Amino acid sequence: MALQGREELGEQVEESEDLDDQDASSISPAEEITLPPGPGGDEDPEEALLLPWDRFSTWLHCICVVGFDLELGQAVEVIYPHHSKLSEKEKTSICYLSFPDSNSGCLGDTQFCFRFRQGSNRKSSLGCFLETTDRDAPPCLKREQGHYYGYVYFRQVRDKSLKRGYFQKSLVLISKMPYVTFFHSLLKIMAPEYFEKQEPCLEAACNDIDRWPTPHPGRILTLPIMGVVIKVRIPTSYDKPGTSQLVQSAQSDSQVSIVLPTIHEVDLFRCFYPVFFHIQMLWELVLLGEALVVMAPSPAESSDTVLALVSCISPLRYCSDFRPYFTIHDSEFKEYTTRTQAPPSVILGVTNPFFAKTLQHWPHIIRIGDMKQAGEMAKQMKVKKLKNLKTLDSKPGVYTAYKPYLNKDEEIIKQLQKGVQQKRPSAAQNAILRRYFLELTQSFIIPLERYVASLMPLQKSISPWKSPPQLRPFIQQDFMKTLEKAGPQLTSRLKGDWIGLYRHFLKSPNFDGWFRNRRREMTQKLEALHLEALCEEDLEQRVQMHSEVETVDLVLKLKDKLVSTNSSKVHKHQYYKYYCYIYIYIYCQCCLYYY
Repeated sequence: MALQGREELGEQVEESEDLDDQDASSISPAEEITLPPGPGGDEDPEEALLLPWDRFSTWLHCICVVGFDLELGQAVEVIYPHHSKLSEKEKTSICYLSFPDSNSGCLGDTQFCFRFRQGSNRKSSLGCFLETTDRDAPPCLKREQGHYYGYVYFRQVRDKSLKRGYFQKSLVLISKMPYVTFFHSLLKIMAPEYFEKQEPCLEAACNDIDRWPTPHPGRILTLPIMGVVIKVRIPTSYDKPGTSQLVQSAQSDSQVSIVLPTIHEVDLFRCFYPVFFHIQMLWELVLLGEALVVMAPSPAESSDTVLALVSCISPLRYCSDFRPYFTIHDSEFKEYTTRTQAPPSVILGVTNPFFAKTLQHWPHIIRIGDMKQAGEMAKQMKVKKLKNLKTLDSKPGVYTAYKPYLNKDEEIIKQLQKGVQQKRPSAAQNAILRRYFLELTQSFIIPLERYVASLMPLQKSISPWKSPPQLRPFIQQDFMKTLEKAGPQLTSRLKGDWIGLYRHFLKSPNFDGWFRNRRREMTQKLEALHLEALCEEDLEQRVQMHSEVETVDLVLKLKDKLVSTNSSKVHKHQYYKYYCYIYIYIYCQCCLYYY
């Protein structure tokens, strides 16, 4: 079946009449599934407006095949669907990031992840559908705004028939969604089939994906792909932190092949095992947005470790840049390795030994050897000073002059060590470590949440006849005063310089991103409360009590509200309906008054 480009199918989502002519056979089994109630569980009426390839685009931007040419080096051989657009700069980034460095020696099949900047001047016609996904998603699962993820399945096997003596090729999924576990699982299904049957498999896979429902948080999705059925649930911002809403297999799921317990979480314990004596210090470095470089023997270990670092401050979103796999060919190489200024707030994952010399001026370096099995006991590794870092033969460990603000938590180290000695399952070790990080982050963020909540105006100050009140400003000195009685000591057993940690955090990109998001949410809440006040107002009595000028002024304000509410889609459609009713009512009252 040949793939068709979007240009052959129409561009505007609003042209819903074109959908009436679609063949009924194009309906996917996934669309017929009855979804459970709850956040995001109901079918969105907007999905009826989706055109062919729109559903595919809500999951993936495109699928690339990257091969090795003796004359050209890495090259993008195929892009599916064919209408997908990538700039030359984006293609170059994908080419270099889809192959391990020559020093890695990755024989067989290797999976890893990378992240690169999106080219400018590209707009999506699926804004309203992606807004719905972002609205209900937790911070760590919101789609990327200026970057793409690349999920790679790389195969390197000996082949004497080729001049180079090796078959080297990568299948790469390009997406804005940070669904690491899901896309790696998807590649395990697609890639072996592709390497055996070539391009017809990709055509079939693309058509399968285009029949999936959109990735709405809270829904249990059953996704058929190449004869296999995957069942997943995308977490929501309404889920209780620390609980995983596992998808349970039912007797009626006889056709389901794979049930994924998570779509995005990496194995924290496995990733931090080589340096788990320093997990608390690493949590502080990530929280504060410090410049970090992870030097690993392979892209798989590099990308997993960087993703584990980023996720260790969940439910906070890491707001600085991070590159799970970074090479000397990256377009930001000069920007990130210059010595003329301080290293930027970024976490880099590298494998090329060249970086040991190039990034030696960075303040924090993590060297990781081969990740051991969970049954082997890790040795106590002291934090080493940067001057001891040699170019090629550095030993695994953490190289930094950073002094943690908080005292070291010996209990979590002993608990994990005991688990290794008793051969506790890796999943249990991972759950212990994830809960530890969650409790640590929550203890830190609760005082901030409490103070920011106090910046909301009182509800009695909201009047339907006035503009919504403004949030009070965040004043650092006032916040610091609250820590004495309502600080993290209420929920955390850790001692140390919490005040110093907060002062440092308030200057970091993570605080800036977190506060911008909270301020936006609170502003929207004020708008919603203002709307409720308008809806509950006795309009007839109020109009009679106000002068003509005040009434006309209110009509004009409501007209502006109608425009802004319709364009931003901040508030639900029911609020728009109330606005229309109020506007028409007051307009009619004015007409009766004057005539």
